Amino acid sequence: MHEAVFEAGWKADELLPRHRVLIAPEHRARGREVISLDWTLLHHERGPHIYGTTKSYDYVERRMGRFQTVVTAVLANHQLVDGIDVQIQEPSVCKEEEAYLKATVHASYEQMEQARTRVLELLHHMEHRLAYKKRTEIVVEMVAQLEEEGRFPQADYAFDNGVLTLELTRLIESKGKHWVSKLESSRHVLWQDRWQRIDEVATTLRQTHPESFRQVQVHCRNGETKEFWAFTKSVRLKRYGRQRIALVHERAELTDVPRFLVTDALHWESGRILETWSFRWAAAVFHEFSKQGTGLEAAQVRNEEAVKRHLRLSCLAQSVLQRAPAVAATSEQFAFAKGESTFGQRCRTITREVFSSLLAVAQRLFAGGYSHEQVAEALMPA
Repeated sequence: MHEAVFEAGWKADELLPRHRVLIAPEHRARGREVISLDWTLLHHERGPHIYGTTKSYDYVERRMGRFQTVVTAVLANHQLVDGIDVQIQEPSVCKEEEAYLKATVHASYEQMEQARTRVLELLHHMEHRLAYKKRTEIVVEMVAQLEEEGRFPQADYAFDNGVLTLELTRLIESKGKHWVSKLESSRHVLWQDRWQRIDEVATTLRQTHPESFRQVQVHCRNGETKEFWAFTKSVRLKRYGRQRIALVHERAELTDVPRFLVTDALHWESGRILETWSFRWAAAVFHEFSKQGTGLEAAQVRNEEAVKRHLRLSCLAQSVLQRAPAVAATSEQFAFAKGESTFGQRCRTITREVFSSLLAVAQRLFAGGYSHEQVAEALMPA
């Protein structure tokens, strides 16, 4: 298995483009679909030599940890959630290199070999600085690749403020699509002819004009219908120009902390903005399921190619499991699933299908006159 998956001659970079070709027809004519852009941390506490790992502070777990940073693109509609791209961010070593260069600097280099070594160190440092990519840069490259392929022409984009950049929004808009993003509370908007923080605007509206927050019912991606109280208006943001913001509360009394959303679609009302934003959580569903069910952060391989293959195969396995029919075994007597298909049932169905194919190959070999030693050699080469 290890040899077939990680040492065979197939290329990891060609797997997900092929995957997108195969799933694209299944996403057509299924209603609203949105591509969610996000990133997550894959923990490898015992793997200091695994490609892409770094030891740093984990702001989610609120502790020091060793992890990989992975950027994902997830396509979702009301029925399906598919990971369509996953890229690992190489950790930056620039700070360590700069500290080394400062500690080893000399006022002059009398020997030519010393000067040559120093120049090579500086060139290597410059090469690493230029090669390092921020998460936001990786996201822009992912979107550019997806739009160049054109497999999902009706899909808009939703993402958190952690990947919101002017380059990303301009790229999406140039393709004739719309986007929705969360805004940080410190973002300044032009309100009543002066620049103000958006959270201060929300406080003023809540205190002086609470009636401006209108009740709206939103049909979310997961099928639930939720009530929100939202205010929406087209305003100017620094660098981004005129955009439409939505100030959103989940309580009628407006006592909860508001959520701030922004979109380039100036004609969208609050209901459309919130519906699109609900698809952003498809990325969180994909991250959780892939970590727990398909081994996204369970890689025990070390080199770059093997790690990339593992991540892409995990992404592919999530789509396969999602589409697998769930057939309960006759011996199952438990009612905990309450009529719904379980993860174990889907895995069992896939295992039965693979085992059936294996038996079919063995049957064909036996029918061709192969001995049991020859069949064993064909199925499990020495």
